Amino acid sequence: MARKKIKKIVSSLKLENYAAEGKSVAHLEDGKTVFVTGAVPGDVVEIVLSKNKANYAEGQVLKILEPAADRVTPFCEHFGICGGCKWQMLPYEKQLKYKQQQVEDQISRIGKVKLPSILPIIGCMQDRLYRNKLEFTFCKDAYLTKEEMIQQRENPVERLPVLGFHAPKMFDKVVDIQHCHLQQEPTNRIKNLLRDYAIKNDLSFYSPREQIGWLRNLIIRISSLGEVMVNLIVKENIDQLIPMLDYLLKSVPEITSLHYTINPKVNDSIYDLKVITYFGKGFIEEKLEDFKFKISPKSFFQTNTLQAERLYKVVRDFADLSGKETVYDLYCGTGSIGIFVSKNARKIIGVETVADAITDAKENAKWNQLSNCSFFVGDVTDIVKEGFFEANGFPDVIITDPPRAGMTPKLIQQLIQIQSPKIVYVSCNPATQARDLQMLYPYYEITKLQPVDMFPQTHHIENVALLKLREEPLEVIENE
Repeated sequence: MARKKIKKIVSSLKLENYAAEGKSVAHLEDGKTVFVTGAVPGDVVEIVLSKNKANYAEGQVLKILEPAADRVTPFCEHFGICGGCKWQMLPYEKQLKYKQQQVEDQISRIGKVKLPSILPIIGCMQDRLYRNKLEFTFCKDAYLTKEEMIQQRENPVERLPVLGFHAPKMFDKVVDIQHCHLQQEPTNRIKNLLRDYAIKNDLSFYSPREQIGWLRNLIIRISSLGEVMVNLIVKENIDQLIPMLDYLLKSVPEITSLHYTINPKVNDSIYDLKVITYFGKGFIEEKLEDFKFKISPKSFFQTNTLQAERLYKVVRDFADLSGKETVYDLYCGTGSIGIFVSKNARKIIGVETVADAITDAKENAKWNQLSNCSFFVGDVTDIVKEGFFEANGFPDVIITDPPRAGMTPKLIQQLIQIQSPKIVYVSCNPATQARDLQMLYPYYEITKLQPVDMFPQTHHIENVALLKLREEPLEVIENE
């Protein structure tokens, strides 16, 4: 029988700096770099090594022996368990400092190209209650801390089902959330009313491991105009559904649009399912500057409305449009960026793979009485080709806002062949953006970089890059 490997404990380790993705960095006695989760720079900690490779190690904090001088008390009772806001122990100014550092480190270390000075990060005016959308999960099984598990073994008690957020890296355990500080009311009131109603009426909560139970998810959206949308996701349509919806409407009169979705699938995705409107007009309205947007239950929209406006202003400033340009908006979603810059463009061409998003984009253009915006469904690499240019015009500016994985190598090669004079690259992942910039660098000069914080209390950061076509490409030296 193989002997279980004993993990190494390291004590009195002082964390030196931030290392991206919410980790801090320190050095062991032998000089090896160790990346540590669960603490911040300046903390003196005791850790257990979860990985110990030849060139680096990774560790988890067991104890904080001496807290960093600039630590603050987290404002949320669920901090440290929920996993949603991992940086509440850091003052917001410090969060911004580390996010700026993350962009600088990743763009320079991964990209390995000549860069301009990175502009100072644009912080968020609100560091809590900033989200316009939250999704909660009903679950039969509550997440238990180690202390709660010990108590449960010693003194077993019946545990109630929960409504909250998935515990970090656990698909089948959910942290019961009483009060979330990420979204304004009536979010917590709606969530707590539904949980209490379901328990009182003995309605079953879903178990992802067993794939049984009725109540699955709850999505709440709140617009800056005060409209409230609720979508209750259940496994099947049963007699108890309508009384539950009626109870919610009676209890929370602020709700302007109420929906339900039947999801019998194993996964929680609803994008291939029909959302049924039970009450209201079926959507909520949002506004960015003078532009209004229709947000339906399955629409993608930036989850921080106030900061989205500031992010889009950066895009518009970087594009520097005169009114004569044809602008291609790749990964356009519901058309929000293209529409936002449309007043300064001759023509906006948006491309997106999600058909529902393009339907919303066309509706949004119509709402704003824009005749210079056209939107197309399909994979960018399949659509943006020579025949497409003949029909829609050659792009003077390309705006690209890909998912976290970044752009595909195929699309990057197409961008190189297209040779648009200007590319504005919006990224939610500086690491993959840096990789893509490295591939574009021989053909495009990187002239501006602007980090924007969309998600306070987390390590996530957006970055906008402006690329201008070189008069002559740099010589590319292939690695042997």
